[in-house]
Amino acid sequence: MNHDPSKTSHYVDAGFYRKLIADFTDWQTDAREQADAGLRDSCRRFLEREARLLDQGRHQDWLALFAPECLYWVPASLDGGDPRREVAVSFDDRRRMEDRVYRLNNEYAWSQQPVSRTARLVSNVSVFSSDEADVFMVRSNFLTTEFQAGDKRLYTGWYGHQLARGDDGDAWQILVKQVNLIDCDQNLRNPSIIL
Repeated sequence: MNHDPSKTSHYVDAGFYRKLIADFTDWQTDAREQADAGLRDSCRRFLEREARLLDQGRHQDWLALFAPECLYWVPASLDGGDPRREVAVSFDDRRRMEDRVYRLNNEYAWSQQPVSRTARLVSNVSVFSSDEADVFMVRSNFLTTEFQAGDKRLYTGWYGHQLARGDDGDAWQILVKQVNLIDCDQNLRNPSIIL
């Protein structure tokens, strides 16, 4: 019987946390930055597609971009911190991400009545190697504007995506999406959209 990560969180264990902290510490170095323009363009197009899916409210399609064992992480500290010891705005494994998408897609998501309109900008994409040949760390800046019921909010910062090449060698899967808000330690007024 195959394990279905959407049903349990068994993959989030001490080893998962150790690897996460190791992977997201000191990865943005000049020595690891990739100069391959084709690789950078492929990652940029993937991130732009992710932004477009979220702006269009295509949450199931967005979820399909992620690997079965994945993480959506919005730290509440400027350097990302250690989620074992620090509070996070969001720290969602696959099961929690599926819960979030389910809630956003039904009429009982009261925080999304009326549904927010969003526009996302993604720029300054840089790609970095990792210790695994087909896994790359990707940094990009973002600006997300949300409009809901006459109120406009801005979310600004940078993403740290950990991307793995698919089996076909071309398609990407998100292993981890880290959302680093420049105002993560301020009152964020309970964001109800996926950042």
